[in-house]
Amino acid sequence: MTEPVRLAKRLAEQLACSRREAEQYIEGGWVRVDGQVVDEPMFRVGAQKITVDSDASLLVAPTVTLLLHKPVGFTAGLDAGPGPKAQPALTLLTRENHAVDDRSGIRTLKKHFAQLRLATPMDSRASGLVVYTQDGRVVRKLEEDADLIEHEVMVEVVGDVTPGMLRKLADPVQYVEKILTAAKVSISSNTDTETRLRFALKGERPGQIDYLCESAGLQIRSVKRIRVGRVAMTALAPGQWRYLAEHERF
Repeated sequence: MTEPVRLAKRLAEQLACSRREAEQYIEGGWVRVDGQVVDEPMFRVGAQKITVDSDASLLVAPTVTLLLHKPVGFTAGLDAGPGPKAQPALTLLTRENHAVDDRSGIRTLKKHFAQLRLATPMDSRASGLVVYTQDGRVVRKLEEDADLIEHEVMVEVVGDVTPGMLRKLADPVQYVEKILTAAKVSISSNTDTETRLRFALKGERPGQIDYLCESAGLQIRSVKRIRVGRVAMTALAPGQWRYLAEHERF
């Protein structure tokens, strides 16, 4: 019976390469154990069949950006205030929560969940699109160009919204010692008890929508961000995530 050893050791012997090169092949998702991709060099193997994909490369794999549909009750970098502490939305980024219809073509690897930075904060009361990334260029784009990038947010409020309230919501306002760009606000739908508003605003600040609605005399029921720049959340279910595809730009 073959004594189990680390996959990296077995692969290094099989390919006659260094242990570090073997680890790079494994971490890059190029190695299969009995036909299944294994990306952990410490994985123990015995008599299983070890194969390496024909297009395997030692080049450093590119960084990734993950788009999460954050549900209410999870926090993404912002505390909703007093009360029980919400669970971090980062905990939802697992293999199990990867959207099955992700069309990016990117293979899910363990290292894709490491060194992620939150680029679009959101508190636990809101839901919708949250961006986590390993790519410093994405962070700089979303932070440095924040005043130019439009966020689309759907907001449900109690009761009817009058034309005067709409005008009030769209007025330029001073918030946290800064005059903010006027929001574009329209009514998406309404019933006898609530109105669904569409906000399109550049340079969205935490708490800004709450402030605008309170100033207009409106009570918020729910807030959902559905787009950041040119990237939409699309059909992601709550708690699911997908990769930012190569052609997508914020």
